[in-house]
Amino acid sequence: MVACSTPKLLMTMRIKHLLGMLLLCVSAAQAQNDPIIMTVNGMPVTRSEFEYSYNKNNSEGVIDKKTVKEYVDLFVNYKLKVAAAIEAGIDTTQAFKSEFAMYRDQQIRPMVINDDDVEAEARRIYTRTQRQVDSLGGMIKPAHILLMVNQNATKTEQDKAKMRIDSIYGVIQRGGDFAELAKLHSDDRSSALQGGELPWCQPGQLVQEFEREAYALKKGQMSRPFLSPYGYHIVLMKDRSMFFPYDSLRTDIITFIDRRGLREGIIDHKLEEMAQQRGGNATPASVLAEMTEQFAAQDPELNNLIREYHDGLLLYEISNRNVWDKAAKDEKALAAYFQKHKKDYKWESPRFKGIAYHVKDKKDVKAVKKCIKNIPFDQWAEKLRTTFNADSVLRIRVEKGLFKPGDNALVDREVFGRSTTVTPTPDFPIDATFGKVLKAPKEYTDVKGQVTADYQDQLEREWVAELRKRYPVVINQAVLETVNNHQ
Repeated sequence: MVACSTPKLLMTMRIKHLLGMLLLCVSAAQAQNDPIIMTVNGMPVTRSEFEYSYNKNNSEGVIDKKTVKEYVDLFVNYKLKVAAAIEAGIDTTQAFKSEFAMYRDQQIRPMVINDDDVEAEARRIYTRTQRQVDSLGGMIKPAHILLMVNQNATKTEQDKAKMRIDSIYGVIQRGGDFAELAKLHSDDRSSALQGGELPWCQPGQLVQEFEREAYALKKGQMSRPFLSPYGYHIVLMKDRSMFFPYDSLRTDIITFIDRRGLREGIIDHKLEEMAQQRGGNATPASVLAEMTEQFAAQDPELNNLIREYHDGLLLYEISNRNVWDKAAKDEKALAAYFQKHKKDYKWESPRFKGIAYHVKDKKDVKAVKKCIKNIPFDQWAEKLRTTFNADSVLRIRVEKGLFKPGDNALVDREVFGRSTTVTPTPDFPIDATFGKVLKAPKEYTDVKGQVTADYQDQLEREWVAELRKRYPVVINQAVLETVNNHQ
Protein backbone atom coordinates (compact mmCIF):
# COMPACT_ATOMS: atom_id res chain seq x y z
CA MET A 1 0.00 0.00 0.00
CA VAL A 2 2.82 2.35 0.90
CA ALA A 3 4.76 1.54 -2.25
CA CYS A 4 1.68 2.17 -4.37
CA SER A 5 0.83 5.52 -2.74
CA THR A 6 4.30 7.02 -2.81
CA PRO A 7 4.36 7.89 -6.56
CA LYS A 8 0.91 9.45 -6.24
CA LEU A 9 2.06 11.50 -3.28
CA LEU A 10 5.16 12.65 -5.15
CA MET A 11 3.06 13.53 -8.18
CA THR A 12 0.65 15.53 -6.00
CA MET A 13 3.55 17.40 -4.40
CA ARG A 14 5.02 18.17 -7.83
CA ILE A 15 1.68 19.46 -9.12
CA LYS A 16 1.24 21.69 -6.06
CA HIS A 17 4.79 22.95 -6.50
CA LEU A 18 4.22 23.69 -10.19
CA LEU A 19 0.93 25.47 -9.42
CA GLY A 20 2.67 27.52 -6.76
CA MET A 21 5.43 28.48 -9.17
CA LEU A 22 2.81 29.36 -11.79
CA LEU A 23 0.97 31.64 -9.37
CA LEU A 24 4.25 33.31 -8.41
CA CYS A 25 5.04 33.87 -12.10
CA VAL A 26 1.57 35.33 -12.72
CA SER A 27 1.89 37.63 -9.70
CA ALA A 28 5.35 38.68 -10.82
CA ALA A 29 4.09 39.36 -14.35
CA GLN A 30 1.20 41.42 -12.99
CA ALA A 31 3.55 43.37 -10.75
CA GLN A 32 5.87 43.91 -13.71
CA ASN A 33 2.97 45.12 -15.88
CA ASP A 34 1.66 47.43 -13.18
CA PRO A 35 4.50 48.25 -10.79
CA ILE A 36 4.24 50.32 -7.62
CA ILE A 37 4.93 53.94 -8.42
CA MET A 38 4.81 55.22 -4.84
CA THR A 39 3.72 54.45 -1.31
CA VAL A 40 1.87 56.99 0.82
CA ASN A 41 1.76 56.21 4.53
CA GLY A 42 2.68 52.63 3.65
CA MET A 43 -0.18 52.25 1.13
CA PRO A 44 1.01 51.28 -2.37
CA VAL A 45 -0.11 53.18 -5.46
CA THR A 46 0.22 51.40 -8.80
CA ARG A 47 1.36 53.05 -11.98
CA SER A 48 -2.05 52.45 -13.58
CA GLU A 49 -3.82 54.32 -10.76
CA PHE A 50 -1.48 57.29 -11.12
CA GLU A 51 -1.83 57.23 -14.92
CA TYR A 52 -5.64 57.14 -14.67
CA SER A 53 -5.64 60.22 -12.43
CA TYR A 54 -3.00 62.07 -14.43
CA ASN A 55 -4.58 61.44 -17.83
CA LYS A 56 -8.08 62.31 -16.60
CA ASN A 57 -6.94 65.64 -15.15
CA ASN A 58 -4.70 66.55 -18.09
CA SER A 59 -6.87 65.58 -21.02
CA GLU A 60 -7.52 67.64 -24.14
CA GLY A 61 -9.33 70.86 -23.24
CA VAL A 62 -7.73 71.26 -19.82
CA ILE A 63 -6.29 74.78 -19.66
CA ASP A 64 -3.66 74.32 -16.94
CA LYS A 65 -2.04 71.09 -18.05
CA LYS A 66 0.68 69.63 -15.86
CA THR A 67 3.73 67.57 -16.71
CA VAL A 68 4.02 64.23 -14.94
CA LYS A 69 6.66 65.70 -12.64
CA GLU A 70 4.44 68.70 -11.80
CA TYR A 71 1.45 66.45 -11.17
CA VAL A 72 3.26 64.20 -8.67
CA ASP A 73 3.05 66.77 -5.86
CA LEU A 74 -0.67 67.34 -6.46
CA PHE A 75 -1.33 63.60 -6.47
CA VAL A 76 0.71 63.02 -3.33
CA ASN A 77 -1.18 65.79 -1.52
CA TYR A 78 -4.43 64.15 -2.58
CA LYS A 79 -3.34 60.77 -1.23
CA LEU A 80 -2.09 62.33 2.01
CA LYS A 81 -5.52 63.83 2.65
CA VAL A 82 -7.18 60.49 1.94
CA ALA A 83 -4.81 58.88 4.45
CA ALA A 84 -5.80 61.52 7.01
CA ALA A 85 -9.48 60.81 6.37
CA ILE A 86 -8.97 57.09 6.91
CA GLU A 87 -7.02 57.75 10.10
CA ALA A 88 -9.93 59.94 11.26
CA GLY A 89 -12.29 57.01 10.68
CA ILE A 90 -14.44 58.80 8.12
CA ASP A 91 -14.65 55.65 6.00
CA THR A 92 -16.27 53.81 8.93
CA THR A 93 -19.15 56.26 9.39
CA GLN A 94 -22.63 55.25 8.30
CA ALA A 95 -23.02 58.43 6.25
CA PHE A 96 -19.92 57.61 4.22
CA LYS A 97 -20.84 53.95 3.80
CA SER A 98 -24.33 54.82 2.59
CA GLU A 99 -23.21 57.42 0.07
CA PHE A 100 -20.39 55.27 -1.25
CA ALA A 101 -22.68 52.23 -1.52
CA MET A 102 -25.22 54.31 -3.45
CA TYR A 103 -22.61 55.33 -6.02
CA ARG A 104 -21.07 51.87 -6.17
CA ASP A 105 -24.50 50.35 -6.76
CA GLN A 106 -25.14 52.75 -9.65
CA GLN A 107 -22.01 51.41 -11.35
CA ILE A 108 -22.24 47.73 -10.41
CA ARG A 109 -25.94 46.83 -10.29
CA PRO A 110 -26.48 47.07 -14.08
CA MET A 111 -23.58 44.59 -14.49
CA VAL A 112 -25.28 41.97 -12.29
CA ILE A 113 -27.64 41.00 -15.09
CA ASN A 114 -27.10 40.26 -18.76
CA ASP A 115 -29.25 40.11 -21.89
CA ASP A 116 -30.40 36.59 -20.99
CA ASP A 117 -31.80 37.82 -17.66
CA VAL A 118 -33.73 40.61 -19.38
CA GLU A 119 -34.94 38.16 -22.02
CA ALA A 120 -36.16 35.79 -19.31
CA GLU A 121 -38.08 38.62 -17.64
CA ALA A 122 -39.59 39.64 -20.99
CA ARG A 123 -40.79 36.07 -21.51
CA ARG A 124 -42.25 36.00 -17.98
CA ILE A 125 -44.18 39.20 -18.69
CA TYR A 126 -45.35 37.80 -22.03
CA THR A 127 -46.44 34.44 -20.57
CA ARG A 128 -48.33 36.09 -17.72
CA THR A 129 -50.14 38.43 -20.12
CA GLN A 130 -50.79 35.68 -22.65
CA ARG A 131 -52.45 33.43 -20.07
CA GLN A 132 -54.59 36.26 -18.79
CA VAL A 133 -55.71 37.43 -22.24
CA ASP A 134 -56.39 33.96 -23.64
CA SER A 135 -58.32 32.88 -20.55
CA LEU A 136 -60.69 35.84 -21.06
CA GLY A 137 -61.35 35.29 -24.75
CA GLY A 138 -58.18 36.33 -26.55
CA MET A 139 -57.72 39.29 -28.88
CA ILE A 140 -60.40 40.96 -31.00
CA LYS A 141 -60.26 43.39 -33.92
CA PRO A 142 -63.67 45.11 -34.05
CA ALA A 143 -65.03 47.84 -36.26
CA HIS A 144 -67.83 50.07 -35.01
CA ILE A 145 -70.18 52.87 -35.88
CA LEU A 146 -70.77 55.26 -32.96
CA LEU A 147 -73.50 57.85 -32.59
CA MET A 148 -72.47 59.83 -29.53
CA VAL A 149 -75.07 60.59 -26.86
CA ASN A 150 -74.23 62.92 -24.01
CA GLN A 151 -74.77 61.27 -20.62
CA ASN A 152 -76.94 64.27 -19.67
CA ALA A 153 -78.99 63.99 -22.88
CA THR A 154 -82.75 64.30 -22.62
CA LYS A 155 -84.98 61.34 -23.47
CA THR A 156 -85.94 63.09 -26.72
CA GLU A 157 -82.26 63.40 -27.73
CA GLN A 158 -81.60 59.79 -26.79
CA ASP A 159 -84.64 58.57 -28.76
CA LYS A 160 -83.50 60.55 -31.78
CA ALA A 161 -80.05 58.89 -31.66
CA LYS A 162 -81.68 55.47 -31.28
CA MET A 163 -83.78 56.05 -34.37
CA ARG A 164 -80.70 57.04 -36.39
CA ILE A 165 -78.62 54.01 -35.30
CA ASP A 166 -81.56 51.69 -36.04
CA SER A 167 -81.86 53.26 -39.48
CA ILE A 168 -78.13 52.71 -40.17
CA TYR A 169 -78.41 49.15 -38.91
CA GLY A 170 -81.31 48.55 -41.27
CA VAL A 171 -79.31 49.82 -44.23
CA ILE A 172 -76.47 47.42 -43.39
CA GLN A 173 -78.93 44.57 -43.01
CA ARG A 174 -80.21 45.30 -46.54
CA GLY A 175 -76.68 45.08 -47.97
CA GLY A 176 -75.24 48.51 -47.15
CA ASP A 177 -71.41 48.80 -46.85
CA PHE A 178 -70.41 48.95 -43.18
CA ALA A 179 -67.12 50.78 -43.83
CA GLU A 180 -68.71 53.47 -46.03
CA LEU A 181 -71.52 54.05 -43.51
CA ALA A 182 -68.94 54.32 -40.71
CA LYS A 183 -67.05 56.97 -42.68
CA LEU A 184 -70.27 58.92 -43.25
CA HIS A 185 -72.00 58.64 -39.88
CA SER A 186 -69.67 57.50 -37.05
CA ASP A 187 -68.83 60.16 -34.44
CA ASP A 188 -65.60 58.32 -33.62
CA ARG A 189 -63.73 60.14 -36.36
CA SER A 190 -60.34 58.49 -35.80
CA SER A 191 -61.78 55.04 -36.50
CA ALA A 192 -64.34 56.35 -39.02
CA LEU A 193 -61.52 57.25 -41.41
CA GLN A 194 -60.53 53.56 -41.29
CA GLY A 195 -64.03 52.37 -42.05
CA GLY A 196 -64.79 52.05 -38.33
CA GLU A 197 -61.88 49.68 -37.64
CA LEU A 198 -60.29 49.74 -34.19
CA PRO A 199 -56.83 48.32 -33.40
CA TRP A 200 -56.43 44.87 -31.87
CA CYS A 201 -57.93 44.92 -28.38
CA GLN A 202 -57.60 42.69 -25.33
CA PRO A 203 -59.89 42.20 -22.33
CA GLY A 204 -60.05 45.24 -20.06
CA GLN A 205 -59.21 47.82 -22.73
CA LEU A 206 -62.80 48.64 -23.66
CA VAL A 207 -65.78 49.88 -21.67
CA GLN A 208 -67.77 47.02 -20.15
CA GLU A 209 -70.88 47.40 -22.36
CA PHE A 210 -68.83 47.43 -25.57
CA GLU A 211 -66.63 44.54 -24.48
CA ARG A 212 -69.60 42.36 -23.51
CA GLU A 213 -71.23 42.77 -26.95
CA ALA A 214 -68.00 42.49 -28.94
CA TYR A 215 -66.68 39.35 -27.26
CA ALA A 216 -70.01 37.62 -27.92
CA LEU A 217 -69.44 37.93 -31.69
CA LYS A 218 -67.67 35.51 -33.99
CA LYS A 219 -65.49 36.66 -36.86
CA GLY A 220 -67.72 38.28 -39.49
CA GLN A 221 -70.73 38.71 -37.18
CA MET A 222 -72.35 42.07 -36.46
CA SER A 223 -74.12 43.17 -33.29
CA ARG A 224 -77.48 44.83 -32.99
CA PRO A 225 -77.34 48.50 -31.88
CA PHE A 226 -76.53 48.88 -28.17
CA LEU A 227 -75.88 51.70 -25.70
CA SER A 228 -72.61 52.42 -23.84
CA PRO A 229 -71.56 55.47 -21.80
CA TYR A 230 -70.39 57.01 -25.11
CA GLY A 231 -73.58 56.49 -27.07
CA TYR A 232 -75.05 53.95 -29.52
CA HIS A 233 -72.80 51.44 -31.30
CA ILE A 234 -73.00 48.84 -34.01
CA VAL A 235 -70.02 46.45 -33.88
CA LEU A 236 -68.71 44.29 -36.73
CA MET A 237 -66.15 41.66 -35.70
CA LYS A 238 -63.35 41.85 -38.28
CA ASP A 239 -61.09 39.24 -36.71
CA ARG A 240 -60.35 37.26 -33.54
CA SER A 241 -57.16 35.61 -32.36
CA MET A 242 -55.42 34.22 -29.35
CA PHE A 243 -52.63 36.44 -27.94
CA PHE A 244 -49.91 37.60 -30.34
CA PRO A 245 -46.73 35.49 -30.77
CA TYR A 246 -43.81 36.42 -28.49
CA ASP A 247 -41.47 37.43 -31.33
CA SER A 248 -43.95 40.02 -32.60
CA LEU A 249 -44.03 41.72 -29.18
CA ARG A 250 -40.48 41.17 -27.93
CA THR A 251 -39.14 44.63 -28.86
CA ASP A 252 -42.15 46.35 -27.28
CA ILE A 253 -41.78 44.30 -24.07
CA ILE A 254 -38.06 45.16 -23.78
CA THR A 255 -38.95 48.84 -24.27
CA PHE A 256 -41.65 48.50 -21.61
CA ILE A 257 -39.09 47.00 -19.18
CA ASP A 258 -36.70 49.91 -19.71
CA ARG A 259 -39.30 52.69 -19.57
CA ARG A 260 -40.90 51.34 -16.40
CA GLY A 261 -37.53 50.85 -14.65
CA LEU A 262 -38.16 47.11 -14.32
CA ARG A 263 -34.48 46.25 -14.69
CA GLU A 264 -34.00 47.16 -11.04
CA GLY A 265 -36.52 44.48 -10.10
CA ILE A 266 -34.69 41.95 -12.30
CA ILE A 267 -31.44 42.85 -10.53
CA ASP A 268 -33.03 42.50 -7.08
CA HIS A 269 -34.47 39.12 -8.02
CA LYS A 270 -31.13 37.82 -9.28
CA LEU A 271 -29.25 39.03 -6.19
CA GLU A 272 -31.82 37.31 -3.99
CA GLU A 273 -31.38 34.09 -5.94
CA MET A 274 -27.59 34.29 -5.72
CA ALA A 275 -27.73 34.91 -1.97
CA GLN A 276 -29.98 31.88 -1.50
CA GLN A 277 -27.64 29.72 -3.59
CA ARG A 278 -24.66 30.74 -1.44
CA GLY A 279 -26.54 29.98 1.76
CA GLY A 280 -25.13 30.76 5.19
CA ASN A 281 -25.17 34.44 6.05
CA ALA A 282 -25.12 35.59 2.41
CA THR A 283 -27.37 38.56 1.65
CA PRO A 284 -28.03 40.49 -1.57
CA ALA A 285 -25.79 43.26 -0.20
CA SER A 286 -22.91 40.88 0.51
CA VAL A 287 -23.29 39.30 -2.93
CA LEU A 288 -23.17 42.74 -4.53
CA ALA A 289 -20.02 43.62 -2.58
CA GLU A 290 -18.43 40.36 -3.71
CA MET A 291 -19.35 41.04 -7.33
CA THR A 292 -17.92 44.54 -7.05
CA GLU A 293 -14.53 43.07 -6.19
CA GLN A 294 -14.77 40.62 -9.08
CA PHE A 295 -15.78 43.22 -11.65
CA ALA A 296 -13.16 45.69 -10.43
CA ALA A 297 -10.45 43.04 -10.64
CA GLN A 298 -11.44 42.28 -14.23
CA ASP A 299 -11.86 45.90 -15.35
CA PRO A 300 -9.07 48.35 -14.40
CA GLU A 301 -11.11 51.35 -15.58
CA LEU A 302 -14.01 50.37 -13.32
CA ASN A 303 -11.61 49.72 -10.45
CA ASN A 304 -10.09 53.18 -10.86
CA LEU A 305 -13.51 54.79 -11.14
CA ILE A 306 -14.76 53.19 -7.92
CA ARG A 307 -11.54 54.03 -6.08
CA GLU A 308 -11.73 57.60 -7.35
CA TYR A 309 -15.21 58.05 -5.94
CA HIS A 310 -14.29 56.33 -2.67
CA ASP A 311 -11.26 58.56 -2.18
CA GLY A 312 -13.11 61.61 -3.48
CA LEU A 313 -15.77 61.27 -0.78
CA LEU A 314 -13.07 60.98 1.88
CA LEU A 315 -11.21 63.96 0.45
CA TYR A 316 -14.32 66.13 0.45
CA GLU A 317 -15.24 65.35 4.04
CA ILE A 318 -11.73 65.74 5.50
CA SER A 319 -11.12 68.94 3.50
CA ASN A 320 -14.43 70.35 4.69
CA ARG A 321 -13.49 69.65 8.29
CA ASN A 322 -9.96 70.99 8.10
CA VAL A 323 -10.24 73.80 5.54
CA TRP A 324 -13.49 74.85 3.87
CA ASP A 325 -16.08 74.73 6.62
CA LYS A 326 -13.52 75.53 9.28
CA ALA A 327 -12.49 78.74 7.55
CA ALA A 328 -16.01 79.83 6.61
CA LYS A 329 -17.30 79.57 10.18
CA ASP A 330 -14.33 80.99 12.10
CA GLU A 331 -15.24 84.69 12.14
CA LYS A 332 -12.45 85.62 14.57
CA ALA A 333 -9.82 83.90 12.48
CA LEU A 334 -11.08 85.60 9.32
CA ALA A 335 -10.99 89.00 11.02
CA ALA A 336 -7.47 88.37 12.30
CA TYR A 337 -6.30 87.20 8.87
CA PHE A 338 -7.73 90.35 7.28
CA GLN A 339 -5.99 92.63 9.76
CA LYS A 340 -2.68 90.89 9.20
CA HIS A 341 -2.96 91.08 5.38
CA LYS A 342 -4.99 94.28 5.08
CA LYS A 343 -2.56 95.81 2.59
CA ASP A 344 -3.34 92.99 0.14
CA TYR A 345 -6.96 94.03 -0.20
CA LYS A 346 -7.43 97.15 -2.31
CA TRP A 347 -10.04 98.47 -4.71
CA GLU A 348 -9.44 100.19 -8.01
CA SER A 349 -12.27 102.60 -7.21
CA PRO A 350 -14.20 103.57 -4.02
CA ARG A 351 -17.18 101.59 -2.79
CA PHE A 352 -20.42 102.76 -1.21
CA LYS A 353 -21.32 100.60 1.75
CA GLY A 354 -24.97 101.23 2.48
CA ILE A 355 -28.47 101.18 1.07
CA ALA A 356 -30.38 102.70 -1.83
CA TYR A 357 -33.99 102.92 -0.70
CA HIS A 358 -37.42 104.10 -1.83
CA VAL A 359 -40.31 105.20 0.40
CA LYS A 360 -43.88 106.45 0.03
CA ASP A 361 -43.84 109.07 2.78
CA LYS A 362 -41.15 111.78 2.90
CA LYS A 363 -40.99 111.46 6.71
CA ASP A 364 -39.68 107.90 6.30
CA VAL A 365 -36.47 109.14 4.66
CA LYS A 366 -35.15 110.33 8.04
CA ALA A 367 -36.90 107.54 9.91
CA VAL A 368 -34.92 104.95 7.96
CA LYS A 369 -31.59 106.61 8.72
CA LYS A 370 -32.44 106.94 12.39
CA CYS A 371 -33.54 103.31 12.57
CA ILE A 372 -30.21 101.81 11.47
CA LYS A 373 -27.74 104.55 12.38
CA ASN A 374 -26.21 102.84 15.41
CA ILE A 375 -26.45 99.12 14.56
CA PRO A 376 -24.01 96.87 12.66
CA PHE A 377 -24.30 96.84 8.88
CA ASP A 378 -25.17 93.12 8.70
CA GLN A 379 -28.28 93.79 10.85
CA TRP A 380 -29.70 96.60 8.73
CA ALA A 381 -31.90 94.45 6.46
CA GLU A 382 -33.69 92.64 9.28
CA LYS A 383 -34.14 95.85 11.29
CA LEU A 384 -35.68 97.66 8.32
CA ARG A 385 -37.96 94.72 7.54
CA THR A 386 -39.36 94.46 11.06
CA THR A 387 -39.68 98.23 11.45
CA PHE A 388 -41.17 99.28 8.13
CA ASN A 389 -42.49 96.16 6.36
CA ALA A 390 -43.72 93.93 9.17
CA ASP A 391 -47.37 94.79 8.54
CA SER A 392 -49.33 94.00 5.42
CA VAL A 393 -48.71 97.56 4.13
CA LEU A 394 -45.13 97.93 2.82
CA ARG A 395 -43.47 101.29 3.50
CA ILE A 396 -40.00 100.76 1.96
CA ARG A 397 -38.05 99.05 -0.82
CA VAL A 398 -34.34 98.56 -0.21
CA GLU A 399 -31.19 97.52 -2.10
CA LYS A 400 -28.37 96.86 0.38
CA GLY A 401 -24.77 96.15 -0.47
CA LEU A 402 -21.25 97.26 -1.25
CA PHE A 403 -21.69 99.24 -4.48
CA LYS A 404 -19.02 100.23 -6.95
CA PRO A 405 -19.69 102.80 -9.65
CA GLY A 406 -22.05 101.32 -12.21
CA ASP A 407 -23.75 98.88 -9.82
CA ASN A 408 -26.79 101.01 -8.93
CA ALA A 409 -28.19 104.02 -10.79
CA LEU A 410 -29.43 105.79 -7.64
CA VAL A 411 -26.09 105.32 -5.86
CA ASP A 412 -24.27 106.53 -8.98
CA ARG A 413 -26.33 109.71 -9.03
CA GLU A 414 -26.59 110.46 -5.30
CA VAL A 415 -23.21 109.20 -4.04
CA PHE A 416 -20.75 109.15 -6.92
CA GLY A 417 -22.20 112.24 -8.66
CA ARG A 418 -22.68 110.54 -11.99
CA SER A 419 -25.22 111.74 -14.53
CA THR A 420 -27.49 108.72 -14.66
CA THR A 421 -31.18 108.09 -15.18
CA VAL A 422 -32.97 106.48 -12.25
CA THR A 423 -36.02 104.48 -13.23
CA PRO A 424 -38.91 105.75 -11.10
CA THR A 425 -40.69 103.39 -8.70
CA PRO A 426 -44.40 104.34 -8.92
CA ASP A 427 -45.45 102.86 -5.56
CA PHE A 428 -42.36 104.23 -3.77
CA PRO A 429 -41.69 107.60 -5.44
CA ILE A 430 -39.19 109.06 -2.94
CA ASP A 431 -35.55 107.95 -3.41
CA ALA A 432 -32.69 108.21 -0.91
CA THR A 433 -29.37 106.62 0.10
CA PHE A 434 -27.66 106.05 3.43
CA GLY A 435 -24.20 104.75 4.18
CA LYS A 436 -20.60 105.73 3.67
CA VAL A 437 -17.98 105.75 0.92
CA LEU A 438 -14.92 103.56 1.50
CA LYS A 439 -11.67 104.04 -0.38
CA ALA A 440 -10.46 100.65 0.84
CA PRO A 441 -11.96 97.78 2.85
CA LYS A 442 -12.27 98.62 6.56
CA GLU A 443 -13.19 95.17 7.88
CA TYR A 444 -13.00 91.65 6.55
CA THR A 445 -16.73 91.50 5.76
CA ASP A 446 -16.13 94.18 3.09
CA VAL A 447 -14.16 91.55 1.12
CA LYS A 448 -15.39 88.41 2.88
CA GLY A 449 -15.36 86.13 -0.16
CA GLN A 450 -11.77 86.94 -1.06
CA VAL A 451 -10.57 86.81 2.56
CA THR A 452 -12.27 83.46 3.11
CA ALA A 453 -10.69 81.99 -0.03
CA ASP A 454 -7.23 83.30 0.94
CA TYR A 455 -7.56 82.01 4.50
CA GLN A 456 -8.64 78.62 3.18
CA ASP A 457 -5.52 78.58 1.00
CA GLN A 458 -3.38 79.26 4.05
CA LEU A 459 -5.07 76.50 6.06
CA GLU A 460 -4.60 74.17 3.09
CA ARG A 461 -0.85 74.87 2.89
CA GLU A 462 -0.37 74.44 6.62
CA TRP A 463 -2.38 71.24 6.65
CA VAL A 464 -0.48 69.69 3.73
CA ALA A 465 2.85 70.62 5.34
CA GLU A 466 1.75 68.90 8.54
CA LEU A 467 0.59 65.81 6.62
CA ARG A 468 3.92 65.55 4.79
CA LYS A 469 5.66 65.49 8.16
CA ARG A 470 3.24 62.96 9.62
CA TYR A 471 3.02 60.44 6.77
CA PRO A 472 6.02 58.99 4.89
CA VAL A 473 5.99 59.20 1.09
CA VAL A 474 8.29 57.08 -1.08
CA ILE A 475 8.35 57.63 -4.85
CA ASN A 476 9.88 55.14 -7.27
CA GLN A 477 11.57 57.47 -9.72
CA ALA A 478 12.39 54.65 -12.16
CA VAL A 479 8.70 53.72 -12.47
CA LEU A 480 7.71 57.40 -12.63
CA GLU A 481 9.84 57.73 -15.77
CA THR A 482 7.71 55.07 -17.48
CA VAL A 483 4.33 56.80 -17.00
CA ASN A 484 2.49 56.74 -20.34
CA ASN A 485 5.66 55.31 -21.85
CA HIS A 486 5.70 51.58 -21.33
CA GLN A 487 4.85 48.42 -23.24
